[in-house]
Amino acid sequence: MIPVSAMEPRLIPLEADQLFDFACHPRVLCFNACCHDLNHFLYPYDVLRLCRHLRMPSGDFMERYARIHPGPETGLPVATLRLDPVRNMACPFVGSAGCGVYPDRPAACRLYPLARAVRRCGQTGRRTEHFALLHEAHCMGHGCGQRRSAAAWVQDQGLTPYHCMNDPFVDVLAVKRRAHPAPLSLAEDQLVRQALYDPDRFRTRVLARPAGDPLTASATECERLAADDEALLVFAYRWVAALLQGATRAERP
Repeated sequence: MIPVSAMEPRLIPLEADQLFDFACHPRVLCFNACCHDLNHFLYPYDVLRLCRHLRMPSGDFMERYARIHPGPETGLPVATLRLDPVRNMACPFVGSAGCGVYPDRPAACRLYPLARAVRRCGQTGRRTEHFALLHEAHCMGHGCGQRRSAAAWVQDQGLTPYHCMNDPFVDVLAVKRRAHPAPLSLAEDQLVRQALYDPDRFRTRVLARPAGDPLTASATECERLAADDEALLVFAYRWVAALLQGATRAERP
């Protein structure tokens, strides 16, 4: 197996309607190579989908399959996939037949070989997306598939709901940079971790409506949040943003 980490990737800017040629399936000789020795970022929505697929409590999932550490730019807690050292640093969900969680695989897996960046205009709040084609020396899927556009790839790979749920996370990162540039306190860090990556515990907290929380759900909202995982995550983004903004106000003289 070619060690993925030893390769120098190339990023080629790609317009949404620009065509590229790629395929990934068991007949491609490097099948599963990209599922080893990788730094795999997990969005909160990735965690939600994987927990649901595995029918696993979110706290147990995070302890077994993920690590949380401060983001390099904002210091906000981010999650990465815990790899299996016994199997050459493999993704814990990959086997010889491929991905064992394929219907609910993370956004980065669905997007490959594309990279996507989202920018938010500070004045209008409008988000824009930018694509690039990722070429890695180990990958033999280029030039052996069907030509399609980045927009078509997003549709084919079921990425639309992922982008809808992940893009607001970019807004939370922007709030952290703008409203709370200082490192999080230990208490703040624990609250953000729970809101973003432990929806089971966060739901219990939200439904209890504790005094002093940065954002409190109404009785009507609570009915929906009790049963709707996606609605709970959207609320979590708002909750974390309110926490970050409120902490800044409290620190001002």
